[in-house]
Amino acid sequence: MDEIHIPNDATYAPVALTDLIAGAPLASTLLLGATLPGQVISAAALGMYAGSAVKDWLARQDVRWIDFVVEFGADVHWLDAMPEDARREEIGRLARRLDDGWTNEHRPRQKLARDVNRRLTEFIASITGQRVKTSSAVRDFGLAQLVFPFAMGACDVISGDVSIFRDTGLFEPHVICHEFVHRKGYWKELHAQVLAYLALVSSDEPLLVQAALAERLHRQLKVLAAEDADAYHDLVEGLHARSELTEALHAVRPDPTAYESVVGSVMRRLYDERLKLTGQNGISDYDVGFTNFLWTFAHSEDARQDRDLVRV
Repeated sequence: MDEIHIPNDATYAPVALTDLIAGAPLASTLLLGATLPGQVISAAALGMYAGSAVKDWLARQDVRWIDFVVEFGADVHWLDAMPEDARREEIGRLARRLDDGWTNEHRPRQKLARDVNRRLTEFIASITGQRVKTSSAVRDFGLAQLVFPFAMGACDVISGDVSIFRDTGLFEPHVICHEFVHRKGYWKELHAQVLAYLALVSSDEPLLVQAALAERLHRQLKVLAAEDADAYHDLVEGLHARSELTEALHAVRPDPTAYESVVGSVMRRLYDERLKLTGQNGISDYDVGFTNFLWTFAHSEDARQDRDLVRV
């Protein structure tokens, strides 16, 4: 099996280069009363940023990409709608499976990131016959979290720099894996959701499997509740699941602060439009698209991959 190494040099900078470029002029003005030093720093950082991006782009030229329709019988515009009664039945099965297989294992974020990256690399290689080696580095902060307060993490589309914005507990392996799928070059949100889920759920590690199943359950609950936060929390209570699972599902959808309510609602609409302009279905790909994909895959007779991967 051949290997391709994506350098991801920008991920090893002390500060995310995108943050440095955006923040240096502002910091220079606030601290020094002048913009020139910040502009000089930004220009230098931009050179580093561009150089890293070019190296990554060149390395990706020989990557063998997954054809989602061929492998799974589903893709962004190739989805069957999952019936509501099937969603409700799946929610019950997911909750019971999580209850029965519960683990309280915890791993430090950087170790977890290495383990998740290794598993994702092997899963993709099992389909393409090629290991695409990328960085396991993860930042704890990024300016994107101020712009997109509803996000749990982000991956810069040019440099591959990954930031995880908050402790997501039960969901952290999936959140990290989702961003690492982007780092490997799959920029569509549906692809990131699906590959992260399949990589983790097919592992033999209870912690990773648990995160994948919890993400699937969380997204099914969001689909049923739509934008009604109270309905979502009522559905969580209706699971009658163990307290650890119930608390995690409540915590992943907290009440927004005043800032998050104002900025988040505006940026959510803009982000939804941006996704649509890039050939995606919009923010709905995170939950409706994701769960419809798994449903379509499970019922596809043409998929090359084993459909047992998505059966609960």
